[in-house]
Amino acid sequence: MLDLVLPRVCVVCGRPLLPQEHHLCLTCLCDLPETHYADLGHNPMADRFNAKVQVNEYEPYAYAAALYHYRADAGYKKISQALKYHRDFGTGRWAARLLGARLAASPLYAEVDLVVPVPLHWSRRWRRGYNQAAVIAREVARSLGAPCAGLLRRNRRTRSQAHLAGEAKARNVSGAFSLRRGRMPSVRHILLIDDVFTTGATLAACHAALRRAYGPQVRISVATLGAVGE
Repeated sequence: MLDLVLPRVCVVCGRPLLPQEHHLCLTCLCDLPETHYADLGHNPMADRFNAKVQVNEYEPYAYAAALYHYRADAGYKKISQALKYHRDFGTGRWAARLLGARLAASPLYAEVDLVVPVPLHWSRRWRRGYNQAAVIAREVARSLGAPCAGLLRRNRRTRSQAHLAGEAKARNVSGAFSLRRGRMPSVRHILLIDDVFTTGATLAACHAALRRAYGPQVRISVATLGAVGE
């Protein structure tokens, strides 16, 4: 009856959902362009990220995974956009649980013992009311059976990364993150979470901030809902 008053529609194609469908229609769900990166230690996303963070020979290789390929001309980009811009927490949490299930099934992420979201600047969080990366991180942490902690803070409000070129993105977030005050937990494998991986500049800046507290014996890996450019 609620569907008659406020019809639920597929996030990707906009078709009205059947009672047994949730967030995506069965057709779009079956066609979800999954990356399968969670099962691959070396993949295009991981190689691009490691190219940014391998600053010395002692840096452990960072694993990287995304749920789906994010393409500007495809409807699947609306999954992460629904959470980030439209407060669609249901879709965001559903996608995050799907990502978490893929990571939990992979031996590469079996030793993750801390999940850390990319932080928003306090002014942007105040305007938006939430941090989309934290919403995703909490669901992924539950799937992995690991705690979720906001170890990082954003020192300054940076420009939106959406319309910047690669080098400009790196300059925009350089030095933008630092560790929160307090005791750092003892861990072996940290998983950084964001909504979309584009050039990896934001995640690399967060990686650098964490590396100031944790030596190379701690692996720092990343995961996102979408990955651009594959």
